[in-house]
Amino acid sequence: MQVVLSLLQQMSVYLLIAYLFSKTPILKSLFTVSMRLPSKLTIYVVFSGFCILGTYLGLEMLGAIANTRATGAVLGGLLGGPAVGFLVGLTGGIHRYTLGGFTDVACGLSTTAEGLLGGLVHLWLVRRGRMETLFDPWTAVAVTIVAESLQMLIILAVARPFDQAQALVQVIAAPMLVANATGAGVFMSMIRDRRDMFEKYGQLSSAKALRIAERTVGITLDGLTKEAAEKIADIVYEETGVGAVAITDREKLLAFKGIGSDHHIPGTVMQSPHSLRAIETGEVVFATGKENHYACSISEHCKLGSCLVVPILADDEVIGTIKLYEPKTKLFLNINKTLGEGIARLLANQIISGRFEQQKNLLVKSELKLIQAQVNPHFLFNALNTVSAVIRDNPENARTLVLHLSNYLRKNLKRGGDTSSLREELDHVTSYLEIEQARFADRLRVRMEIDDSLLDLQVPTFTLQPLVENAVKHGISNVLGQGRILIRSEILDDGSVSLLVEDNAGVYDQAGLGSSGLGLGIVDKRIKNMFGQDCGIAVECAEGEWTRVRIRLPKRELVAA
Repeated sequence: MQVVLSLLQQMSVYLLIAYLFSKTPILKSLFTVSMRLPSKLTIYVVFSGFCILGTYLGLEMLGAIANTRATGAVLGGLLGGPAVGFLVGLTGGIHRYTLGGFTDVACGLSTTAEGLLGGLVHLWLVRRGRMETLFDPWTAVAVTIVAESLQMLIILAVARPFDQAQALVQVIAAPMLVANATGAGVFMSMIRDRRDMFEKYGQLSSAKALRIAERTVGITLDGLTKEAAEKIADIVYEETGVGAVAITDREKLLAFKGIGSDHHIPGTVMQSPHSLRAIETGEVVFATGKENHYACSISEHCKLGSCLVVPILADDEVIGTIKLYEPKTKLFLNINKTLGEGIARLLANQIISGRFEQQKNLLVKSELKLIQAQVNPHFLFNALNTVSAVIRDNPENARTLVLHLSNYLRKNLKRGGDTSSLREELDHVTSYLEIEQARFADRLRVRMEIDDSLLDLQVPTFTLQPLVENAVKHGISNVLGQGRILIRSEILDDGSVSLLVEDNAGVYDQAGLGSSGLGLGIVDKRIKNMFGQDCGIAVECAEGEWTRVRIRLPKRELVAA
């Protein structure tokens, strides 16, 4: 019993050192079952050291040393695998051999075997997908008991004289089994607890980051405005629980939430040297109140005692900062430091995304204006000539044509949105064709076959009109006989929608969509941008017979109003 207590006392010193070691960043290498060389090297060095320490802390008994060396060897194998376990055991064994004694060879061999045994258990568990079992303290206890039993057998088999070896085993077997198994279990428990704590904080940080990301989506689409900054500051303050949150642009404070809001007033010019430094250098400034002194630049009575300033970079340009504060009575947690940096990157990405959307919207509007500018001059001249010709012979018909022209121009000028219903597109096209039919007289026939269930289908604005105009201007105008135009809808087998514009001219420049009219190329591009590359325009042409322009749109439920 006295031997057990003595070994447990030695193990207490051993575990105290292990506990202090667990507070260092090196311990992170032990949290995952990694095959990388740096992690394995760390495990080898650490547990070889514990093997040697266990020998030095041992008790001299009957010409040998009762020790806790097995704890380091077994844990090295369990965490590092067979190769690492073997090397840890070999290192500890060689060290023991150099100390001499009648059990030097036996102890050297047994320590190597103990490390290898831990490694083989590691390999067996990993191959069966039971990696979590490696961090179970009871696994360490069980393997250590087997390893120490193996050591006693090796001592009996190798150490001589046998009587002395047998007497030694009778005295040290039980104490070493208890001490080493206890030590291995407690040490593994430390590793598991620290691992669980890191995972818990990691999950907490990820959860906070996700909630912040969800709640801030779309807020900065118009840039880092005062209104957007106020909303973001409220969200970050609620989610992180820090003492205060501030958001600035390059010159002034946009929003402030939390402790010190009585004197940190939004709209005031920035005075903080930490903020100015972050904006100037583009680097994170962390003023903890210790290494980097923090003092409020506005009020000497401010309760804030530490500050993290993270620059918000968009397109490699600092456009502002986000600042997290803690009061003098509270430490600044690393989790909040990491979160602050992540939030700044999130805001930067959202601002860049907002800029892209704005540019995209401007491009869409420019394209629409381009189509409108292209249509009006070509069509208006012919329409006025047609009305002028008809007005003398048939004033009523001329009046109808003027109404169609008015409707056409009104829709052409006022439709500025991205999408419109198929009903609106057909109304626009009908006004256009009524005028063209008056111009061509009997030379133009139009047939529409549109499913009524598709009239509320949403399509990009100015989708049909450029296609119909191309059919008239580049097709029917070149036909000597009667020209025919067919506008038809079809619901395909997969639920997608096809719109067809067909003429009987069979004239089409195969060089590309843009060659037959700029409008076709723009329509195709807009459909693809809006609905994906599977949608868009496809053109077929049988020379001298027909030209078919098909518009493919996604499934009705995706684009219906």
